[in-house]
Amino acid sequence: MAILKMKRLRLMIARSQKDALLRELIRLGCVQFSELESEVQELEALHREDSETMALKTQRSSLERAVEILGRYVPEKKPLLAAMPEVSDETLLDGSGLLDSLALADEIISDDDRIKRIGAEESRERAVIESLVPWLPLDMPLDIDGTERSSVLLGSLPVKISLDKVREAIGGVTEEAELFEVSADKKASYVMIVCMKDALAEIQEALRSFDFTAQSFAGMSGPAKQCTAGCNAALARLGREKEALSAAIVEKAARRDELKLAADRLEARLAMSEAADLALATEDVVVMQGWVPAEKEEALDRTLSGFDCAWECEEPAEADYPEVPVSLKNNKLTNALNMVTDMYSLPAYGTVDPNPLMAPFFILFYGLMMADIGYGIIMIAAALVAMKKLKPRGGSLAFCQLLLYGGIATAAMGVLTGGFFSDIPYQLVHLFNPKSTWPGLWHLFSPESDSELVLYGSMVLGLLHLNTGMVVSAVQKCKRGDRAGAIWEEGSLWVILLGGVLLALDMFFVHSGVLHYAALAVLVIGVVMLLFGAGRNAKGFGKVTAAFGAIYNTATGWFGDVLSYSRIMALMLAGGVVGKVFNTVAIMPAQASGVNVFTMLAFVIIFVLGHAMNFALNLLGCYVHDLRLQCLEFFGKFYSDGGKPFRPLKFGGEFVRTKE
Repeated sequence: MAILKMKRLRLMIARSQKDALLRELIRLGCVQFSELESEVQELEALHREDSETMALKTQRSSLERAVEILGRYVPEKKPLLAAMPEVSDETLLDGSGLLDSLALADEIISDDDRIKRIGAEESRERAVIESLVPWLPLDMPLDIDGTERSSVLLGSLPVKISLDKVREAIGGVTEEAELFEVSADKKASYVMIVCMKDALAEIQEALRSFDFTAQSFAGMSGPAKQCTAGCNAALARLGREKEALSAAIVEKAARRDELKLAADRLEARLAMSEAADLALATEDVVVMQGWVPAEKEEALDRTLSGFDCAWECEEPAEADYPEVPVSLKNNKLTNALNMVTDMYSLPAYGTVDPNPLMAPFFILFYGLMMADIGYGIIMIAAALVAMKKLKPRGGSLAFCQLLLYGGIATAAMGVLTGGFFSDIPYQLVHLFNPKSTWPGLWHLFSPESDSELVLYGSMVLGLLHLNTGMVVSAVQKCKRGDRAGAIWEEGSLWVILLGGVLLALDMFFVHSGVLHYAALAVLVIGVVMLLFGAGRNAKGFGKVTAAFGAIYNTATGWFGDVLSYSRIMALMLAGGVVGKVFNTVAIMPAQASGVNVFTMLAFVIIFVLGHAMNFALNLLGCYVHDLRLQCLEFFGKFYSDGGKPFRPLKFGGEFVRTKE
């Protein structure tokens, strides 16, 4: 597979037909609109039309908020695995009933806002009731401030303050004053002070030293009991209003699907509006520009031929490659790796699609790291069920496909290593028949007993992986006309690698003097090529530093890269050993007390919990380490990132999707 070839689309259409064209293009789903060139934007005859984008965003937000509110009051019951509802293109483009849906959303939002305000009002009423509790024994209006000649003060004193001392202080100011204790609690004493008006200021000054806090009841007429009753009546009224509003919202939940469909209809209109915002227009003509895959040009031609318009498609110049959007053409196997390239970065336009190269390595490495028949079966079953029930698309489909292929590879490698939930068949057979001599499931190699073989095999796979990346890099350089770079960089490393392989053959297998000297000669030739290539563009002393840099980077870089693949062996070994530990612990009660209901129940609990944890850790850990091998080791040899994703005008809602 490869990066789709793009063409730049330039389009002029009668202004009266612009909306109809956008409706057809969103159905087609293969045109990404972009800003016009600055030279075109500077033409005086062209201008931007009024945009409805902000209004559409506001309306869509209202509909989504209404759906969210309904979800809080009436949680939607969905099957555990259910596909997103599908509708036709015409249904999503149909604007009938949209005003009614917006009005319904406004009602729901208004009712919810009122309920929130009621909650605030209830909190205030409860706070008032709580503040009135200490004054309930006072059988006089709370807003009384005295008579023509007297004043009344209501307030509180810290409980540690002696009221007798306060009375003594007041008496020192005037004999025509009295302090009455209304009530007291653990924190304060609540008092009423009656005095002559001409002594009020002096009494307030005397009370200040006792931390007296005056209490104001502005707006409250009548005694505390009467005010409390009024607050309780207000709470009851607010409660009834809130119940009525909540019931009204619950009743509107029957129209939830209508709101969802309206939200996605607005999403389609918003996409078309944003595309129109990129256009420029005169009184009669609209000018637009964008990108279309070359393979879709014929379909676009058929669509545009039904309108009064003029258009052209041209291949972008190499200088324009940085702005060309990137879309990867994939099959069922390589599509699974889209989520990897999307997480990393899309390849730059005009370079290599890494997915076909990466797919076999990624899937194989993942299977080697997990290497368990049981875990593989679980992954395969989960992927197949999800694909059947959810009918995923896009990134969700790529994830399910990757889970499926990873499960197949995991089960296959489990067959080679004899792992089925680690060694549970062996453990169970020897539990029920201790005299059995069965050695366990057949295996080609074992991570525990053949760890050195697995380690060497991992490094060999690493060399193959790295060299695949180098081949791609060399081919790219040759296509760009840089054959010298391919020869002196990748070529020199291959000569060195060939010398190393010949030397290893001589040391471990052949033991031939001729082969030994031939290997040394090839190694010397490779080193000379490496040194020459590193310094061929340097001058003076720079040739020396370049040569030393090449030797150091090649030795340490290749050693580190190849050693990174030892993680394949490490994860394979770790997953198997942890699984065996849980199996051993699960079997221990039955070994100690015999096989019975309780020991078997303990076995099942420990086995399920232990392997669930081991499976979850390996599922994530193997993915992360596999991803690292691809992104750091493999991509580092040839990958040019920085591609801008191709985002064509197409349907894309949160609640429904179009029928395929």
